[in-house]
Amino acid sequence: MSKENQIVIEKTVEFVKLELYGAEGGHDWWHVYRVWKNSIAIGKTEDCNKLIVELSALLHDIADPKFYNGDENIGPQKAEEFLVSIGLSNEIIDRIIYIIRHVSFKNTFDNNTEKNNELNIVQDADRLDAIGAIGIARTFNYGGFKGNELYNPDIPPKNYKSKREYKSGNSPTLNHFYEKLLKLKGMMNTEAGIKIANNRHQFMEVFLKQFYSEWNGNS
Repeated sequence: MSKENQIVIEKTVEFVKLELYGAEGGHDWWHVYRVWKNSIAIGKTEDCNKLIVELSALLHDIADPKFYNGDENIGPQKAEEFLVSIGLSNEIIDRIIYIIRHVSFKNTFDNNTEKNNELNIVQDADRLDAIGAIGIARTFNYGGFKGNELYNPDIPPKNYKSKREYKSGNSPTLNHFYEKLLKLKGMMNTEAGIKIANNRHQFMEVFLKQFYSEWNGNS
């Protein structure tokens, strides 16, 4: 990476750290850091614009709609204003904003999303952080933040049919595994992402088996 691009990355890291200071633990700077590092790793195995991948990963959760009354425009607006301020070209900015707008799981209900290699990479990296040991930790952290029940066997998981339904859902935390997390393995875009997702998926299955066993007093 050129020295100029490295400076852009460093400025973006500083901006994101400041914006996400004090954020909920599952959507804070460290979540962004992990997605960034996973994006770099996956990007090495794919034909892509690495600057776009890194900037998109760093800015993908700059203002998660969950914490802004569901407003999906605040994040892209903040990202665009920042990218303009550091002098990036309109072409690069447009490509980054497109990724930010389409990276989230909730947007998979929109079948009209046009994929590209950079989006595929960042999307896989973001999905990887939603599964495995860290995914489990993030899920229960957010469930506690929202005050959701840990688990309620009388409330089955929902099969959401639209983005609106998904965004309005408020199920017990364990249901999120069936409503999203266990689906992600089959939704990965890259070979590198698939390989990592398989391992993390298996860990979640082991966790759930142990959870139900303990819940029912069997272990």
